[in-house]
Amino acid sequence: MNKNNNVLYLSHGGGPLPVLGDIKHREMIDTLKLISKEIEKPSAIIVFSAHWEESIVTILSNKSPSLLYDYYGFPEEAYKITYQCNGNYDLAKSVKRVFDSCNIESEFNSARGLDHGVFIPLLLMYPEADIPCIQISLLKSLNPEDHIKIGKALQNLKIDNLLIIGSGFSFHNITDFFSDNSSESKMKNRTFEKWLINTCTETKFSKNERENKMVNWDIAPFARFCHPREEHLLPLHICIGLTERACDKYYSIEIMDRLCSFYLWQDA
Repeated sequence: MNKNNNVLYLSHGGGPLPVLGDIKHREMIDTLKLISKEIEKPSAIIVFSAHWEESIVTILSNKSPSLLYDYYGFPEEAYKITYQCNGNYDLAKSVKRVFDSCNIESEFNSARGLDHGVFIPLLLMYPEADIPCIQISLLKSLNPEDHIKIGKALQNLKIDNLLIIGSGFSFHNITDFFSDNSSESKMKNRTFEKWLINTCTETKFSKNERENKMVNWDIAPFARFCHPREEHLLPLHICIGLTERACDKYYSIEIMDRLCSFYLWQDA
């Protein structure tokens, strides 16, 4: 059994806004800083971001990854953000060996940079950038069962004191973010969040019951309103597969006037 490993699903906010002082990201900023104090400082970090999809699982193997400013229309300072963490090729190789042993096809990528689903939350949690980090892609298929299997495979990664992050957004209807946040929109947002929180926190659910709920997430109330496309939810499927139990803590906050959630598993 691994020691001191933590698994975190987080809602990473709107592009670079959390580090540009946007008031509607204040709760997100405070929550990430709080979590970084509640858990032991990790020796290395693995991040699955909603902003990287490949046909097969792809592992970033850069020794000094650059940043990928994968957003547009923001002030100039958004494109000058720096986060100079190291990669970890040994960790990347260990991850690939685990995927190979579980018959999950994977490959390395040594060219891509860290996208904002990685460097924005890490800049808030660990601004010193002194923890090596690797990023791993989602699958373009967006198949929930496949992402749960990715998480299960990582149970075989026998390394202590890791932080494994699923970086997404528990509410991700871009059109609705720019609407007037009507009472109907709030109701849909809050109803789905209630279902999601229950799915991730209810200790009475068996492993299979929880996984079945996540596999069939799109029949949850207002699921497709909250996630017209599921890439921002799938990092949570990886966390569910990896931990196979209810989370230890959850954090319910507002980001950009929408209710969102974070889930933390400790000693996973």
